[in-house]
Amino acid sequence: MASTEDVKKLAALARLSIAEDVLPARAEEFDRIVTYIAQLDELNIDVSQAPERPLLRNVFREDGEPTAPGTWTEKLVSMFPRRDGDHLSVKKIISHD
Repeated sequence: MASTEDVKKLAALARLSIAEDVLPARAEEFDRIVTYIAQLDELNIDVSQAPERPLLRNVFREDGEPTAPGTWTEKLVSMFPRRDGDHLSVKKIISHD
């Protein structure tokens, strides 16, 4: 059976704060969860009947000749809304508010 100290340790590991008055209830919940999961030990699974795993295969394209540097630069740069010399400006999408 899980104790309230076990729940406190688990909560600390998960960086959760739990009020003292709910610790006994959480300990009971924890026991019920572990009992439920323990039912998996009772399953009789015949691994010899498991389907065979497919062979691994490479899904990436074949490496070929690389594109020459600068081939797409002007086309990409022309799509930016603002440009200041070699600096490209885009709309701010991340805020720290």
